[in-house]
Amino acid sequence: MPRWEPNAVGRLHDAALALFTEQGYDQTTVAQIAARAGLTERTFFNHFSSKREVLFGRTSEIQKQVLAREIHASPADLRPIDVVVRALRAAADEVLEEFREPAAPRRTIIEATPELQEREEAKRAALTATMAGALRERGVDAQTALLAAGAGILIQQAAEQRWIQPAERRPLRDLISEALSSLRSVTGTDAV
Repeated sequence: MPRWEPNAVGRLHDAALALFTEQGYDQTTVAQIAARAGLTERTFFNHFSSKREVLFGRTSEIQKQVLAREIHASPADLRPIDVVVRALRAAADEVLEEFREPAAPRRTIIEATPELQEREEAKRAALTATMAGALRERGVDAQTALLAAGAGILIQQAAEQRWIQPAERRPLRDLISEALSSLRSVTGTDAV
């Protein structure tokens, strides 16, 4: 085996996703993931702290950075929810769109595994906290910041549910905007 091969993270991610789909999350070991990727366990642990992080680690930190950056860069006259949606759309373009193909099998694996469901909730909580914190730094009061960030996460979840459907071809950014419109129609106001 060569000492270095390109795209170790991507190869580990793809190998884990395939194995989790074939034999289940609980039945898959780090050793199997590394072997399927043609890498060593040491290489695996150089990139991920555990097998569950293969499904979460690639995007979470970058997504938080993009969200915070975009919230800070948004025009001062935008409402908090519009700032959040603007940031979510940027994160969709810069981080999530390239993961469209594995998004549906990833969702299936998470929904079948309680441990992964808990980690997914923790990820959402971290994204909410990041957005709420960035909004507070813009001068938004704590309650409004939390509500706008929480609504943003719901908007993203609704958009992602459509995005992973086999017949859906629109980019996630467009589905995020559509989900915001749906939320506004549910509340009967343009205030959201």
